[in-house]
Amino acid sequence: MIGVTYEDSRRRMVEAQLRRRGIRDGRVLDVMGRVPRERFAPEDFADRAYGDHPLPIGFGQTISQPYMVARMTELCALQGDERVLEIGAGSGYQTAILCELAREVFAVEIVAELAETARVRLAAMGYENVHLECFDGSCGWREHAPFDTILVGAGAPELPPVLLHQLADFGRLVIPVGQRGDQRLALVTRGAEAFSTEWHTECRFVDLVGQYGWGGEGAAKA
Repeated sequence: MIGVTYEDSRRRMVEAQLRRRGIRDGRVLDVMGRVPRERFAPEDFADRAYGDHPLPIGFGQTISQPYMVARMTELCALQGDERVLEIGAGSGYQTAILCELAREVFAVEIVAELAETARVRLAAMGYENVHLECFDGSCGWREHAPFDTILVGAGAPELPPVLLHQLADFGRLVIPVGQRGDQRLALVTRGAEAFSTEWHTECRFVDLVGQYGWGGEGAAKA
């Protein structure tokens, strides 16, 4: 549409897709209105960056729908001083959102080409509080644990025990769990003596792959 800028599209996305659907965290709404989603999309899809849908980024992966990025981020309940682990960095869009809201972000992407592109892009955009590496993120990142928050951007068949045990006391894990193409967001909180789980929004994510994902053997052995 002639005369419509990315800034206009971002503003409309926040109002129509996020605020009207119940996203209430002001910090999340603010950052979703500032981070340029079009810079994380393939060039051919930049003009669709603010549509109400995920975007393909190659290798069978996607940038999640804006609402789902906002919803998962809201469930993290970030206050600004957290150390966050993100599993499934993809193009780096969710990573950038987390970098804006947390003190330090440790991001993992299993596809080498996506990891390198995201690393270069985030650095060019000035994000200095992120550490992004390429390996099997379904196992977490034990060297830097515990984490105040863990966000998983891929659907898991069950809650990976290895991730639960990398949470700090009172830390939060946000992860889609269920069958392929049919999941719900789980919010797991590590209490003083036990874990508690709440179930939230229905969703559909690409598969979590690796030892504790689809086809892995880790969950059965944990």
